[in-house]
Amino acid sequence: MLNVNNVPSPIGYYLAGFTDGEGSFNISFRPRPDYRIPWKVSACFNISQKDKVILALFKKHLQCGTLRSRPDGVWYYEVNNLTAISEHVIPFYERFGFLSSKKKKDFQAFKKVVSLINSDAHLTEDGIKTILKLRNEMNDGGKRKYQDVDIINAIGESSETIRQIPLR
Repeated sequence: MLNVNNVPSPIGYYLAGFTDGEGSFNISFRPRPDYRIPWKVSACFNISQKDKVILALFKKHLQCGTLRSRPDGVWYYEVNNLTAISEHVIPFYERFGFLSSKKKKDFQAFKKVVSLINSDAHLTEDGIKTILKLRNEMNDGGKRKYQDVDIINAIGESSETIRQIPLR
């Protein structure tokens, strides 16, 4: 677990301010027909920037995540490991916080979703509905590959398939 007290305050507040303007907390759904609930729910924190040095500071001080470059010269820092998000990212931003009300709101919803995933609520239809509601409060609704109705309908179809399989 990250000891946020070891992060120098000027660096912590700088990174939090940078995240306030450039960072993103995301919740994604990916179809997984081999799952009981046919969706993989993932949490991710990321920032993209042309200056690798700044993103390297995130990796150093959050002590997690990956840095990679894109063909267009932009660097990308992301943390998509649930344990790292729970034990590094969330404590860091709880300590250093945000000034904008939008990022504060996004972060609070993100924390709730991470908590739901950690408690396995994402494995139930009610949990998925709660996560979708929270996700819709984040990033001004955001651009979504899969719409809520498609996610819910696939869960209903999966439940029906499960009911039709004979028990042996």
